Amino acid sequence: MDPIMVLAGLGVGIIVGLTGMGGGALMTPILVLLFGVHPVAAISSDLAASAIMKPFGGWVHARRGTVNWALVRWLCVGSIPSAFLGVLLLRAFGSDEDVQHAVKIALGVALLLAAAGMLLKAWTGRRGGDGPPAPITVRPIPTVLIGVVGGLVVGLTSVGSGSLIIVALLALYPTLRANDLVGTDLIQAVPLVTAAALGHAFFGDLQLDIAGAVILGSIPGVLLGSRISSRAPGGLVRAALVIVLLASALKLFDLSTTLVGVVTGTAILIAVGIGVAGRFRKPPADAESPKLSRTT
Repeated sequence: MDPIMVLAGLGVGIIVGLTGMGGGALMTPILVLLFGVHPVAAISSDLAASAIMKPFGGWVHARRGTVNWALVRWLCVGSIPSAFLGVLLLRAFGSDEDVQHAVKIALGVALLLAAAGMLLKAWTGRRGGDGPPAPITVRPIPTVLIGVVGGLVVGLTSVGSGSLIIVALLALYPTLRANDLVGTDLIQAVPLVTAAALGHAFFGDLQLDIAGAVILGSIPGVLLGSRISSRAPGGLVRAALVIVLLASALKLFDLSTTLVGVVTGTAILIAVGIGVAGRFRKPPADAESPKLSRTT
């Protein structure tokens, strides 16, 4: 068992514990780009690890009551069978080289969508309130369709059980609180990634040594990330995650290292600029507290 791969699983697990997402979007490209694992084997191993990792976060949200179980049911109606279909489509792509190329392109597109989804989630989270959850009317057919698309993408790439489905739910149910979005998505992701992992295992794509290394590192990572999530600067972690997703996607598109470096560096400068601008906005808000203390 590769100890470096265990450490990679630990790092990804910490990020999942801190942000609630990013497992498939990070672990699969790490296995492909850094460890030279075939994309199909990387996807199956990551799915197996996610099937064990996701219940930890889902259990916390279920205890806190931040899960919309009606949405979970309708999402699973579409996502579980389509996850198996995604695995079948992956197997039907053609020769081995064709499969690897198609999966890399699909994975790169999925990573870009995941990065966009995290940015959208951060933007809506800053605008949204923290009040009681607004009642929503579940729309079965569109919700099932979200599950179908999400299941297909997960079956093909292992990405989408978190970021992509959250984006779709945000669009369909804009009044759903961020906590409820994350909790609902984590719960529905458990049977989704399990179904996709079983599909890959059925066809013999799962490599137990790779999956075991990822699981060995990711479980304590998730627990550690969950413990420090309340103290960690969420905006900084989210910005780093988006930058990593962007760089991984560009690399999967076989772009030059120089171009990837330039784009990544630009993204880092933008993130730093936004962070500095945010710090300058805080003093005026804090300045109101002395006025309040004088009137009391």
